Amino acid sequence: MNTLKLFSCLHFSVNNRLHTSASVLAWSKINQPKNFLAYNKKVFPPQSDGDERRPAYVCHQKTNIKYSPKKMWYIASFVRGMTVDEAVKQLSFINKKGAAYVKDTILEAQDLAVQQHNVEFRSNMWIAESFCGNGAVIKGIRRHARGRMGEVRYQYCHYFVRLEEGKPPEDFYKLQPLTPPQQLDKWLEQMRRRKITNSY
Repeated sequence: MNTLKLFSCLHFSVNNRLHTSASVLAWSKINQPKNFLAYNKKVFPPQSDGDERRPAYVCHQKTNIKYSPKKMWYIASFVRGMTVDEAVKQLSFINKKGAAYVKDTILEAQDLAVQQHNVEFRSNMWIAESFCGNGAVIKGIRRHARGRMGEVRYQYCHYFVRLEEGKPPEDFYKLQPLTPPQQLDKWLEQMRRRKITNSY
């Protein structure tokens, strides 16, 4: 009897120490994006006297947001091309979970620009790039009727933003319409620039 009690106590203590939930194991394998922040360390050659002044910029990201990337895409596209003050003002009135994450990321990037990238006026910036990417997808189980099981997907996303110094363009999404011959020339040029893998 004592042996059985001792075995049950040991078994209980070992099970308490081991935590094998799917979320903990999945989070340990996540690769966070690192390439986007490398643009902050890029060093440009010195400019000549007659060259137009190169505007300062700052790249920032917020990773592993518990939000669908398909829903985040609408908010990321909405603020693209706006000034920072206008984007923060507009995002304050959007009743979506992703809008709060985008607003926080933009404000953090604005602080980084002033503190680390020698931007003089924090309001003299606009959003040059704003996009999101797919993050981890953690799969869970949902119980159905008659002993069947269904799959639940918990999606995460990454949000990226690049602020640039200066005034935004008048129409960020304005595209010059091309004539049919110009469209054909553009398509041919794209086809000629293709690279065949393992070729010279």
